[in-house]
Amino acid sequence: MELITTAHNGRPGIAPERLGETECQRNFCEMHTPLEGNAARVEAERCYFCFDAPCTEACPTGIDIPGFIRMIANGNPVGAAGLILEENVMGGTCARACPVETLCEGVCVRNHGDDRAVNIGLLQRYAVDEALDRGTTFFTRAESSGRTVGVVGAGPAGLACAHRLAVLGHNVVVYEARSKAGGLNEFGLAAYKMLNEFAQREVDFITSLGGIEIVHDIALGEGITLDELQKRHDALFLGIGLGGGNALGIPGEEGDGVADAVGFIDELRQTKGLSSVPVGRQVVVIGGGMTAIDAAVQARLLGAEEVTIVYRRGPEAMKASIVEQEFAKIRGVSIRYWAQPAAVILADGQANGVEFEATGGSATGERFVVPADMVLKAIGQGSHLQRPEQPERFELEDGRLVVDEQRQTSCPGIWAGGDCVAGGDDLTVSAVQDGKVAANAIHQVLTT
Repeated sequence: MELITTAHNGRPGIAPERLGETECQRNFCEMHTPLEGNAARVEAERCYFCFDAPCTEACPTGIDIPGFIRMIANGNPVGAAGLILEENVMGGTCARACPVETLCEGVCVRNHGDDRAVNIGLLQRYAVDEALDRGTTFFTRAESSGRTVGVVGAGPAGLACAHRLAVLGHNVVVYEARSKAGGLNEFGLAAYKMLNEFAQREVDFITSLGGIEIVHDIALGEGITLDELQKRHDALFLGIGLGGGNALGIPGEEGDGVADAVGFIDELRQTKGLSSVPVGRQVVVIGGGMTAIDAAVQARLLGAEEVTIVYRRGPEAMKASIVEQEFAKIRGVSIRYWAQPAAVILADGQANGVEFEATGGSATGERFVVPADMVLKAIGQGSHLQRPEQPERFELEDGRLVVDEQRQTSCPGIWAGGDCVAGGDDLTVSAVQDGKVAANAIHQVLTT
């Protein structure tokens, strides 16, 4: 893809329409060309179909990767999708957004010397998309158990839990704080990863099974309490994710032009006209995860002239993989390592630059300034459970819920999964696994 970078709008500060809408739409096209029939079969035939497949071991949801790839090689992508979705009902999103280079593809036995890993992510996407395009039905509900389960949060963990419980015959009510389901799949992933309303298409596929009701615009601790939910339902699952972005804790942070990177991505996902989203000419993104990469790349795609990610450690320590870092660099994003923010420099209340302190090597302690009229914070999010109105009934670790192997919390009758639990990796695929494991555990309790 050739990136259009000539900004029509050269005004200083943050402004919309730095590029025209046609140019923005072109910039936000597919970053990785999807496979089609013949190409998918050729790629599938590269697989060695390992018996003790390391790729399956590396997949948090345990998808039979050699099994579904063999089906694609044999011309049966819908059958392949069945294998994928049985273990990961959000296989379509995960094929688009998973860091496969550090999971399944990272351990592929072909990944050595001059060879390359089998393109598992694109093969998975091909199979799932083909099945959804054909309107294939994979799941049927078991006989009704007469039990109901409340699920708080319609993100990946909550929806995966709700789906598995519905398959097992339970009725599920999902309580969602926002007007749309999908969680970070809908509001937090880069627009160029989730084109054509795919997140909502996946939600529709999950809820088409029946037995799942989603109640929108109701938040735990605001519209409803845990005590009320426990009275309504036989069991509860919490997939409440995380709260607002963490603060930098430095002077100037409250100035105009300083914003949360997740909010910036959210606005891009929910705005129909991409060119209308304001962006600076010189953008600094502080952080080292995928949110930092997504925000920085999208700022460039909107027409920002200079975009710099600054991270306090080296490239290997970043949550964003080396592949993802290179992806950003190819699209014109600069990455500066070994520096932490000391202050946002303001001019008449507006961000004008960020002062950093070097954290590594002989330059440690030295300070330098990166010009910026827009500063995006991507240093993680706080927990909803740190709010004072939340009941002190759970065991917490760093503000997140402590759960056992079955994803049960310290509070009887309540399970949890996804970003709100301690020790996770903040990946969609791991959240799906949490929801699946919890649903199986809840089913066991409700039927014995």
